[in-house]
Amino acid sequence: MPELREHIQRAFDRDLEGIQAQIMKMGGLVEAAIMKAATSLETRDEELAEEVRRGDAAIDSLEEILNEEAARVIALRAPTASDLRIVLSVMRMSANLERIGDLSKNMAKRTGVLVQMHPIGGTSASLRRMAREVELMLKDALDAYIQRDEALALDVIDRDRDVDQMYNTLFREFLTFMLEDPRNITACMHLHFIAKNIERMGDHVTSIAEQVVFLTSGRKPDDVRIKQDRTSSDAALSTGLDKDKD
Repeated sequence: MPELREHIQRAFDRDLEGIQAQIMKMGGLVEAAIMKAATSLETRDEELAEEVRRGDAAIDSLEEILNEEAARVIALRAPTASDLRIVLSVMRMSANLERIGDLSKNMAKRTGVLVQMHPIGGTSASLRRMAREVELMLKDALDAYIQRDEALALDVIDRDRDVDQMYNTLFREFLTFMLEDPRNITACMHLHFIAKNIERMGDHVTSIAEQVVFLTSGRKPDDVRIKQDRTSSDAALSTGLDKDKD
């Protein structure tokens, strides 16, 4: 019996290593998608934007593989409570990564529209900086997962406030540009949806970091995170964003 238990544990460890390798591969693709989408907007590079759109299929495929592997491990290995927590955390993380990939694709879709319009101030560079912060948060969240580093995960959660503040600043800038010249309204609306997509990416990264905290401690973070985004209650904007998911 001890030998059988040891064999089962070794088999589970191999399965888990494979799943973790896939989640890191998926995370790398998502990190690249964020920055390519933001760069394509700033440089008005439609080819790079199209690369992001095509690359989303690989991210979706990895999520499917991860879900299938996780379900297989649960069915065949009957993992104990702590091991099951690892598998469930991976499934939740992959769902968040897939959603970030979708949001990156949505950003890239709007690049083709915006290149036909006059640039609005330095907003594209500001959006790239905001996207860069989210990308760094994601990198740290994935590192926290691999290292089982609760402190790093909590730091990622805290940094989402900075992303919210960047979004709020951009939102006010867009309003100013629209008030100054009505011809800016269409471009600013597209830019606003991009900013909101990036802000939502930060929320999904935060959810990944929360899974790391749950994995390492068995609990969710103690402090309830207060969103710094003050525009989320706008029904018209929310409706527009919901339509932008596909």
